[in-house]
Amino acid sequence: MEISPLQKERLKYEPKLPGMLRHGVSEISVQEGEATQSVADQEKIKALFPNTYGKKEITFVKGANTSSAKKQVVGVILSGGQAPGGHNVISGLYDALKAASRDNVLIGFKGGPSGLVNDEYVEFDDAFIDAYRNTGGFDIIGSGRTKIETEEQFKAAEATAKKHGLTAVVIIGGDDSNTNAAVLAEYFAAHKSGVQVIGCPKTIDGDLKNDDIECSFGFDTATKTYSELIGNIERDANSAKKYWHFIKVMGRSASHVALECALETQPNICLIGEEVAAKKMSLSQIADYIADSVATRAEKGMNFGVAIIPEGIVEFVPEFGTLIAEINELLAGEKAKAFNELPSWNEKYEFIRKGLTGKSFKVFEILPEGIQKQLFLERDPHGNVQVSLIESEKLFAELVANKLEERRKAGTYHGSFKTQHHFFGYEGRCAFPSNFDADYCYSLGYNAFMLIQYGYTGYLSKISNLSKPADQWVAGGMPITKMMNMERRNGEDKPVIRKALVELDGKPFRYFEAHRAEWASETCYTYPGAIQYYGPSDVCDLTTKTLALEKGE
Repeated sequence: MEISPLQKERLKYEPKLPGMLRHGVSEISVQEGEATQSVADQEKIKALFPNTYGKKEITFVKGANTSSAKKQVVGVILSGGQAPGGHNVISGLYDALKAASRDNVLIGFKGGPSGLVNDEYVEFDDAFIDAYRNTGGFDIIGSGRTKIETEEQFKAAEATAKKHGLTAVVIIGGDDSNTNAAVLAEYFAAHKSGVQVIGCPKTIDGDLKNDDIECSFGFDTATKTYSELIGNIERDANSAKKYWHFIKVMGRSASHVALECALETQPNICLIGEEVAAKKMSLSQIADYIADSVATRAEKGMNFGVAIIPEGIVEFVPEFGTLIAEINELLAGEKAKAFNELPSWNEKYEFIRKGLTGKSFKVFEILPEGIQKQLFLERDPHGNVQVSLIESEKLFAELVANKLEERRKAGTYHGSFKTQHHFFGYEGRCAFPSNFDADYCYSLGYNAFMLIQYGYTGYLSKISNLSKPADQWVAGGMPITKMMNMERRNGEDKPVIRKALVELDGKPFRYFEAHRAEWASETCYTYPGAIQYYGPSDVCDLTTKTLALEKGE
């Protein structure tokens, strides 16, 4: 297979490890900290995880390796959506295994957790791994979103583990995937299967983080990729001076990606879902907020601009959430059939008007017709609105256009408003990992093996002090149950890792808040350019603005 010159060079890149992991596997000792408890619902979580709850946090330090020597046969799984650096987690895990003993084995289960259940696998060797070092994507073994949750699935996973003589499984994934890793660890422990389970924190959305996990892998590369594209669009906008660009970026449950891209590029507008929810902003208020920027800039002769919209923004708007709930109820059961049999949109519209409360119908009424139809004609398998499919970048562009037309009629707006729409999502999920993500992911994989060698299970591989150079990073592990709380899922209380939302009193948002008024009225664009892999460290190894601000740098 022919590969590009850049890929050839990236295959040669040697990722940097935290200082204590550079001493060699035989010179890494473990230092135990305090016992842990879950972030909430302690008694309920403890009852669900009696064998893995309350374990101690650990840190690796230089010293004699006191673990028991044994052959390790480890399975690895890529779970959930792709994120840059996944291949390096596997590379780091493989290298650590082989550094301990060439007899150790690494097996990759194909297509996500279902590979473990269905025993679909490949055994890695040097040549296999070497072809994927420092590359993007999850194509080395593929990924999947299967959850191991039924008794039949658990038994099948246990049978696969027994067949291969697995001593451990490493699950590389986000909050749901690592919740599943904790459940699997508890099952294996309860059944005395002798199989450890270790998780690695992955998600470009940035919502798998807390006091222990400073950053999920992939976030750095994805936001740098999006920021390059946004910077390019800003330059185009400032050159053509005739378009407002509405750009939707990944992040359905949290706005970390949008905030980081705004810090990198200084657009005129960036919506933060968590702020919208906290202020209980309506769609109309949001549209007015954007229209104010458009009008202010138009008065200065600047009929152009850039607005960043998080993917899940409408789910943070309280009145929209109420509307969705009413629509789901309106079309529940047989009522959906009656609605679908109506021959025209006008008749369906009247059905909707009668079925919604007056308050929700006012919200529905201001939506563009295309969005209105989408809410009623595109349903998920459970009959619910597919909110994730709403083209929020087009929604807000149209709502702003309507607001500006009202102002034009009132004589308070005289500018030009032409729009372009973009959605940056898949473009960032499989990019060549930045040096930061290449190093971080390799360290997570190497560190995962150390957790295995020392006998830990139900732990998340943890690398911290990430805003510093890699040789100052700290390696260790934390029990996954420490991150858990109980949440309502599909009508049942379930233990899940708590998602990390943008903190409105946090330093990254506060910095954004202090500057956004100037960005809204002036042209303050910054152009990050492409990710740099070679050159000065202060260019190539930079971390995100979010992490730097959080650490006071």
